[in-house]
Order: sequence, then C-alpha cells, then structure tokens
Amino acid sequence: MTRPRAGCTRSALLVGVALAAALGCVDRETRAVAGADLYQRHCAACHGADGRGGGPVAASLETPPPDLTTLARRSGGRFDESAVMATIDGRRLVAAHGPRDMPVWGAVFESEHAAEREPMPAYTSLLDSRALTDYLRSIQAE
Repeated sequence: MTRPRAGCTRSALLVGVALAAALGCVDRETRAVAGADLYQRHCAACHGADGRGGGPVAASLETPPPDLTTLARRSGGRFDESAVMATIDGRRLVAAHGPRDMPVWGAVFESEHAAEREPMPAYTSLLDSRALTDYLRSIQAE
C-alpha cells in the first residue's frame, strides 16, 4: 500500500481550512442580516426600530423596554453576550421585568422552525438567538 505524499496531504488540509474559513465568512454575513431581520420582526414593536425602547407597543407595557443600544455601557463597557443570549432565549429571568412580559424567544424560534419542518429546531433556534445577539452587539452606542 502506498502512502500519500506529504505535500498532497498538506495541500488537501490547506484547501479544507480555506474552505472552512470562506464558509465562516459567509455565515457571519448571513447571521448579521438574519439578526437585523429577526430584530425588526420580533423586537422592534417594543424596543423600537432603533433599539432605544420607543416602539409602538412600549407605552402599553407595565415596565418600559430598555434602551438596547446601551447594554454594553450598563455592563461596565463590556457587551455580555451570554447574558444577552440568556435573556433572549428565556434562560435568564430579568428581575426588573417582574413577571416575564418579554416573550421567551428561544421557544418562539424553536416553534417556528418546527412548524417549517426544519431539522433540529432547538439548535436552529439557538442560531437565531446568536444572530440576534450579534445584531444587538452591532448597535451598541459608543
């Protein structure tokens, strides 16, 4: 049995790494677009199109929605992505919200994906929460 030449193996490895990197770049762009779209569909009614809390539903809520452009500032200058994701997908109860007025978006996303008969709706819902978190990071005030 002949062994592949070291140069061929390295070339194949480099092609694989380059392909994975290229796919990763596309995925980031797709997630950015998906996050903005998810925000407009699910969050803007309360938090406003600009994320500052002045959406058309805000006045009817017992607790005003926060300004999402200041999440990092309110966390000491650091965008706490794990806390943001946990708030979005429902794993973190926000005491200031009192009873949870904000929908548990993780469950909503999972139901949407299951209704569309997508494989692994629980995983895909996490990707939605991730895309939304990435979008919120992008709108943070300086």
